Amino acid sequence: MELLYGTTNEGKLLVMRRVLSPLGITVTGLKDQKTEIPVVPETGNSPLENARLKAKAYFKAFQMPVFSCDTGLYFKNVPDEFQPGIYVRRPLGYEMTDEEMTEYYKGLAEKFGDLQAQYQNAVCFVKSAREVYESDDLRLSGTPFVITSQAHSRSQPGFPLDRLSIQVSSGKYYYDLPEHAQDEVALDEGMREFFQRAICPAGK
Repeated sequence: MELLYGTTNEGKLLVMRRVLSPLGITVTGLKDQKTEIPVVPETGNSPLENARLKAKAYFKAFQMPVFSCDTGLYFKNVPDEFQPGIYVRRPLGYEMTDEEMTEYYKGLAEKFGDLQAQYQNAVCFVKSAREVYESDDLRLSGTPFVITSQAHSRSQPGFPLDRLSIQVSSGKYYYDLPEHAQDEVALDEGMREFFQRAICPAGK
């Protein structure tokens, strides 16, 4: 089965391809459509609302099974005014570059000490005009990790916080662990289970 992932972020596309490949799902991105990509304002108040807005707009534009995800980033024991939530790239009200994001979150880690962080994810899958599946269950969330104030020398476009991310269990930067280890920060088994249920609903 081929699914359109409503993103232009190549890093996110690669992660989702790895997550869904065991289900026999081929994942393509918006850039693969070779046509104009509609601009979808993310005006929702939660990751699920934003995922729903994007998925429905892309289904209307491309008329094929499409899913979109949205993410909120949350820190343990950090005041509400410093919680990025759904504004991971816009904590100061504007779209940050990768470099600006790295510096901003480094500053938070310097202010509060190493940050105990977790991504909370939501997904909306528009299978057809009459079949829409969505979830923001905590099983979709990534594994808790640490954001530190010392940036790793390595970087990957589109994933600036990976430079600051440390695995809790090993105490090592994800970049110093085996390839794709950082996938656990972005997604967990729950995402694969969501699509397994959506593609093959019970009783069908």
